[in-house]
Amino acid sequence: MAGRQDSPSSDAALRRAAAAFARPTAWRSILQLVTSFGPFLAGCAAMYLTYPVSPLLALALSLPTGALLVRIFIVQHDCGHGSFFASPLANTVTGRLCSLITFTPYANWGRQHAAHHANWNNLDRQSAGSDIYSACLTVREYLALTPWRRFLYRLPRHPLIANLLLPPLVFLLLYRVPFDTPPTWVRERWSVWLTDLALVALFGSLVALFGWREVLLIHLPIMIVASILGVWLFSLQHRFETSRWLGHGDWSFVEAALEGSSYFQLPPVLHWLTGNIGFHHVHHLNPRVPNYRLGACHDAVQVLRPVRALSLREGLRAPRLTLWDEAQGRLVRFADVVV
Repeated sequence: MAGRQDSPSSDAALRRAAAAFARPTAWRSILQLVTSFGPFLAGCAAMYLTYPVSPLLALALSLPTGALLVRIFIVQHDCGHGSFFASPLANTVTGRLCSLITFTPYANWGRQHAAHHANWNNLDRQSAGSDIYSACLTVREYLALTPWRRFLYRLPRHPLIANLLLPPLVFLLLYRVPFDTPPTWVRERWSVWLTDLALVALFGSLVALFGWREVLLIHLPIMIVASILGVWLFSLQHRFETSRWLGHGDWSFVEAALEGSSYFQLPPVLHWLTGNIGFHHVHHLNPRVPNYRLGACHDAVQVLRPVRALSLREGLRAPRLTLWDEAQGRLVRFADVVV
């Protein structure tokens, strides 16, 4: 795929268009808090009420309740970017409150995620902010590995492992320790331990009120559903059939945003449920745009430079795309590579 060469003036126009939406509106942010926490807490309450009558019905309710948790994670995500409220203090307080629901240490995850925004789709700089969902080797790099190293690279990226097994383990276990946090990140390391302490207090209180079995069988399925849905959305934000990955000094901010980040076309109800994260290309163009303004921002950017939409069917195929083929200029599956 030939790279598109945009002039500096057109890049500046695109960034100005996105910047016009990088202003949070207090009443809309507060309304989103109500419409995010309210339905989620109602779903939890319904599960507690139905569990004594029908544990299976309570388990079924974990599906919509877990999906609603994804929306709360998007609020925390926006707070980490400083885009949800104009006040840094309001963002911090709200983000930390969300972290008790998402099991995700606010300051630690926020700084790790900032590294992702500095290096996405950059084949030359994948050491910082990289993970198996937003980074990939080139075919040449993969073939240069020993058979054992290739196996170790492929194993965690198997669709069943990457999309079903690992997501709950990441949120429930890995986020409980600062396993990949540099020692110099003192505030971020404390964020992990203080979040754990708050979670012990919160769920210890719930166990005292309802019993450990009820708490486990209600909140564990919610987290499993939310983590699987959330990680699937995250995995297709930069790995999809028409995504561009750039290296050899060719990386540019606007190109990586609009050609390397997905515009996932979803029904309105799913855009609402996922906090408009489907407009990921304009989120990377300007991370300070609050999620409730991403749709309008997309419309403005689309006038200047149309971006192809990723369909739901393409989104379901996207997690299998794991290697960048420099010869073809596209992402490919492991099965497409002849070893």
